[in-house]
Amino acid sequence: MTKERYKHMCAAAERGSKWYKNVPKAFIIGGLICVAGQALSAMYSAFGLGEKASAAAVSITLIFISALLTGLGIYEKIAKHAGAGTLVPITGFANSVCAPALEFRTEGYITGVGAKIFIICGPVILYGTLASIAYGLLCYFFI
Repeated sequence: MTKERYKHMCAAAERGSKWYKNVPKAFIIGGLICVAGQALSAMYSAFGLGEKASAAAVSITLIFISALLTGLGIYEKIAKHAGAGTLVPITGFANSVCAPALEFRTEGYITGVGAKIFIICGPVILYGTLASIAYGLLCYFFI
């Protein structure tokens, strides 16, 4: 590969994204996910669930729906258009846990699905725990 060819490849890779299209799509689709969560919350409250039970039911429902859509290959299509809009915390996390498990299912349930499902959630749990310890120590000593 020549230097000129390499520069040409780098220039092609550096082309900016169309943020003026991507930002509104992410905002709208992410907002729709949040609206769906709020609608579920209102529905569960109408069924007589308390505030905490309703919040738990909404979380469970959103996790189930995003895992189901990931398994059916639909979540990826939505994310292709929505970009960061699908990273709404609970649905994005459920997708990021399910996707590696599905990708490695051919390696078996233990070494494939069982091992790869924790690729994403392991670091999140680790750093979340470390951050909470650091925050707790700061609060204990300085507040």
